[in-house]
This record gives sequence, C-alpha cells and structure tokens, in this order.
Amino acid sequence: MNIKTKRYKEQLTEWPETGHHIMAQYDDDKIIVYQSYRPEIGEFAVKHQRFGGPFSLERMTWIKPNFLWMMYRNGWGTKEGQEVTLAVHLKRSAFENYVKKAEYSSFEMSLLTDHDDWKTKVTETSARLQWDPDHDPYGTKLDRRAIQIGIRNELTAEYAENDIIEIEDISGFVKQQRAHVEERRLDLLVTPEEHRLTFQDSELNSKLKLS
Repeated sequence: MNIKTKRYKEQLTEWPETGHHIMAQYDDDKIIVYQSYRPEIGEFAVKHQRFGGPFSLERMTWIKPNFLWMMYRNGWGTKEGQEVTLAVHLKRSAFENYVKKAEYSSFEMSLLTDHDDWKTKVTETSARLQWDPDHDPYGTKLDRRAIQIGIRNELTAEYAENDIIEIEDISGFVKQQRAHVEERRLDLLVTPEEHRLTFQDSELNSKLKLS
C-alpha cells in the first residue's frame, strides 16, 4: 500500500480526545479518503483508476478521511455492499474545494441563522458536510467528532474523472487488522497514520468549527 501506517496504540496517545477534527493522512499535494463499495464498483475503480461503470454519477457519494470512522461504517469490510474498501489518494486542492462549497447537512450545525436560507442552500449546493461521533476500533462512540463530505452533480463528475491521483484496494489490509480487533489484540492493531488537518484559510477553519 502507498499508505503510511502506525501502531494504533501509539497514535491514540497523539490524537485529540474531544472536539471537531479532520483526522487524515495528507501532504501538500494530496489527502487520503476512504470509501466502501460492492466488488464490481471497487474492482472497476482500481482497474481503471477512476470511478465509472456501475458507479452512479447521479447519486451523492460520501468520502471520509478518517480510517476508523470508515471501519465503523462498513463493519471492517463485512457489511453487504461495502466489502471492498478503497483508499482514494485525492488532490488536496480538490478536497479543499469540496469543503469550501459544502453546506451543513443539518440546520443545527449550519452557520446560517435563517432556516429557509439554509434549506435553500443545502438543496442547491453540490457538496454537504457533517460531523459525526468518531468511533474506536470496536465501534464505541467517542467524544471527538469525525467529518464526512458528500458530493454530487458536477463535483461527482470531477471527482470520478479528474480529482483522483490513485485508487487502492486495501480490503486485504482491512481483513488483517479486523482479525486483531476480533481477537481484542489492539496492541497488534495497525492503522493508517493520521494527523489533524487545518487550512491556511481562517474563515474555512471557522466554518468547519475546527478545534
């Protein structure tokens, strides 16, 4: 894998316990996000290094930069229709573009004070964002919040064709690490190395409520 990994327990001491944080593996050029699909979609994506074929460009697709949050959502690759876990090496500029354009999925989280304004924006926007409770390897809810970004329409087309640097199938890695979780051997668990991501744009950091 073209992913840096590290012992989970080592990272646990470095990660914030509370607050809103984008936890991700990234550099100046890219950020790794995760998605899970049924085999035919995942296999097409890896073979062609883009999304297409059985992948629907008409539906909103959600990307998650936090590995363990993805594992919570797909049951460590065991949920039906989510058997293939993809690590998508995404242009960092594209990710930043998504979050700049995104509106919160819920009015309670939005910075807007008028519900009708929020409803109009969330209907018209091609990107949505939401903060959900992060989870530990066993699926236990944490106080820290994890972000996910939903994109649709022209952003999905850009994502599928132009915004991706590399797509990796990491299902084998997920299966190996799931065994450690099932055996309750977190001392052996290895996960992608992740750090807090903030942006140079202070207004964007404020919009995202980054701690």
